[in-house]
Amino acid sequence: MAPKHFHGRAVALAAALVLGGCSMAPSYERPEPPVPAAWPDDVKTATAAAKPVDWASFFPDERLRALIKLALEHNRDLRIATARVAEAQALYGIQRADRLPNVSVGATQTTARTPADLSASGSATISRRADVNANLLPFELDFWGRVASLSESAKASYLATEQAQRAFRLSLIAGVADGYLGLAEAQERLALAQATLETRAQTRELVERRRAAGLAGDMDYLQADAAYEGARAEVAALQRQQSAARNFLRALVGTEPAELPPGKPLAEQAITLEQQADVPAQVLVRRPDVLAAEQRLLAANANIGAARAAFFPRITLTAAAGTASRELTGLFKEGAEAWSFTPSISLPIFAGGRNQAGLDLANVRKEIAVAEYERAVQQAFREVADLLVAREQLAEQLKAVEAQERSQQRAADIAEARYKQGVGSFLEVLDAQRQLFAVRQGLIQVRRAMWSAAAQLYKALGGEES
Repeated sequence: MAPKHFHGRAVALAAALVLGGCSMAPSYERPEPPVPAAWPDDVKTATAAAKPVDWASFFPDERLRALIKLALEHNRDLRIATARVAEAQALYGIQRADRLPNVSVGATQTTARTPADLSASGSATISRRADVNANLLPFELDFWGRVASLSESAKASYLATEQAQRAFRLSLIAGVADGYLGLAEAQERLALAQATLETRAQTRELVERRRAAGLAGDMDYLQADAAYEGARAEVAALQRQQSAARNFLRALVGTEPAELPPGKPLAEQAITLEQQADVPAQVLVRRPDVLAAEQRLLAANANIGAARAAFFPRITLTAAAGTASRELTGLFKEGAEAWSFTPSISLPIFAGGRNQAGLDLANVRKEIAVAEYERAVQQAFREVADLLVAREQLAEQLKAVEAQERSQQRAADIAEARYKQGVGSFLEVLDAQRQLFAVRQGLIQVRRAMWSAAAQLYKALGGEES
């Protein structure tokens, strides 16, 4: 059993651990966001507070929801990001363990023979010793907060990694939605081009019959043939785009789905365009990329405390308490108690400027972290403002293009009727058909852009709740 004065030392040690440990890290203050207090004047926002929405509720297309779910399970980049979070959490656990004493229990038995010419008795001797000890491994008394600062830095780095994983997860959700809409656009544009190719084939055949009857000239036929070949080239180009869009979406999802529910055309997507946006300060607080940048700033701030503490003495304690005896049977007899207590202190005198350089490095890294945080805030503001404006303008653009499509369809019908009656030229028909085709292709593109902007705005506003 250990003597009373050893217990007294242990109590004193515990008191030192509780009372010691001031922090030398600078007092943290969040940098003032370098952005306006309100969105630009051309942004229309709701006055009600924006509430995060789960992605499964935000996207109404069942096929898209199924693809997003698969991507969250199989995307390799998301797996890496998730593993990075576990890695940072483990590193924080290792660093945090340094703030607590490490105690181990060990047992040893030593047998040694001393030759006669080295023995004090002039005869060879054999000595034996058995020990059972509880050991306090070298433990630093953190009077200046060096270990605590390193622990805080590791914690902030872990939280930054966690927020970065959240940011990537949101980007993946929005990316799958954009890829799905891009594939839908390619498919609809290809279907339109194929229908146009069939129509132009019929037109060329009609012109050929009229030419044979003497009602049309060679120029009309050549123009019809050129229009047909142009449509054929457009079909080939759009088939290539469709394949690229499908491969892009497949890579994002990370697996080949066996069976998926039917999807909706772009005209029926109905992704909400009424996402509410709070004032910039509220939006930015919720964005995981901004939160990650702030956690990295907190880590840099804590590292300054550790660098400052390096200028002060480091006090380390090592202790052991147990029993010792010549024989194993004597380890637990009265009077077999043994203990040792070894405090040590080291004071940096000359390190070739290493400590000062370490502090300078920590300060510079904090300046970098501040700039990176402010840049993240500015980029977030710009992204949200752009998407809020795009939401309004694309909705207006869609209405205009839909009206243009109706007018152009009427113009194409009139031009075709005039040509059949012999009062209009075939060139008028071709021009009307080309313009109608271009308007319909543009209509598909505007619809896709509007829904993609809504999906990207979902991500930009912070998406779902953490």
